[in-house]
Amino acid sequence: MKAPQGIRVEGQVSAGFEAMRDAFAENFSRRHELGGACCVYRRGEKVVDLWGGVRNQVTGEPWEEDTMVLVYSATKGLAAMTLALAHSRGWLDYEERVATYWPEFAQQGKETITVRQLLAHQAGLFAFDEQADKSVVADLDRLAAVLARQKPAWEPGTRQAYHAISLGYYESELLRRIDPQHRSLGRFFQDEIASPLGLDFYIRLPESIPNSRLATLARPGRLALLAFPIRLTLAALNPRSNIVRALTGSLFPHDEQRIYARNLEIPSGGGVGTARAIAHAYGVFATDGGELRLRPETLQALTAPATPPSRGFYDECMMGGGVHFSLGFMKHCPVWSFGNEGSFGAPGSGGSLGFADPKAGIGYAYVTSQMGTSVTGDPRELALRDALYSIVR
Repeated sequence: MKAPQGIRVEGQVSAGFEAMRDAFAENFSRRHELGGACCVYRRGEKVVDLWGGVRNQVTGEPWEEDTMVLVYSATKGLAAMTLALAHSRGWLDYEERVATYWPEFAQQGKETITVRQLLAHQAGLFAFDEQADKSVVADLDRLAAVLARQKPAWEPGTRQAYHAISLGYYESELLRRIDPQHRSLGRFFQDEIASPLGLDFYIRLPESIPNSRLATLARPGRLALLAFPIRLTLAALNPRSNIVRALTGSLFPHDEQRIYARNLEIPSGGGVGTARAIAHAYGVFATDGGELRLRPETLQALTAPATPPSRGFYDECMMGGGVHFSLGFMKHCPVWSFGNEGSFGAPGSGGSLGFADPKAGIGYAYVTSQMGTSVTGDPRELALRDALYSIVR
């Protein structure tokens, strides 16, 4: 299958993985792809590395091998890797109370919240009662005080509510408390994961990255928005709804002059990078984790089933049931069955997805410049994933 005339599809696939190149090309001819990339590592080897289309809809500039793009909540998976690394180093116990590491957290009914509950979106801390603009987010001490004063929306551990933006701030402050160097999550990720693995991915995009390496995001048309579930659409129109409050700050990563904000950390939704980088990182977590010296106990914890809140997996923000979260990642589950049992990853608004499948030894990522509207799997990404698993199962 060829891409439409004028659309470039570049990169390589290993022998036996040609179906993924075909699916990638079909995304341009059949599924309204604009520009994007897909990468797969299998048992430590890069077997798929594809990119194509345009990175800027207005100028028509092509998507290059090193083009990076904002992946919104797919960032959550990379952020969760930092805490997994801290767990492997013995700094963090997932079953311990957050307040053990962060004493100021123990107020407003948060005294008994465990790290596991927080990372599973079960702490009731999906929104802020106080204003947290960019100036607050950029000042980690001020932000920590706001986080510590926040009161849970309900008894922690009883309900699930997608902590769309807030989760990353809590993760970063927790990491600052346990890291002997007291680094923020973005700094820690760069020092301990991105640099050792040679990843083009940033949770704190530096000034040194030129605009020419960044893809701009094309918003979906109004008709495409009809694909959203009606209850969620109606909730999005209500400024007091849980989902609107949870998404406050989701646009902070954007910058009108620089495409994306520089030197600002939004660990739950501000990551910028390549599909290659995301797939490589997950590929390490899908194997023995040797490149990052991950302990087997950590990898076993990540593949274990999610623990539900007492009222089940119904999500009070997403207004639906069935999505499972554990230790900062989304899990393979009936509602979103990516990979095999034990797989873990994170999707991003617009269609991006990265995940590790330890059973198959797969690290996978898809990114795009054309935002889609599907809530549980973009058709372009699903076509690629279906092609992959027709090969590796």
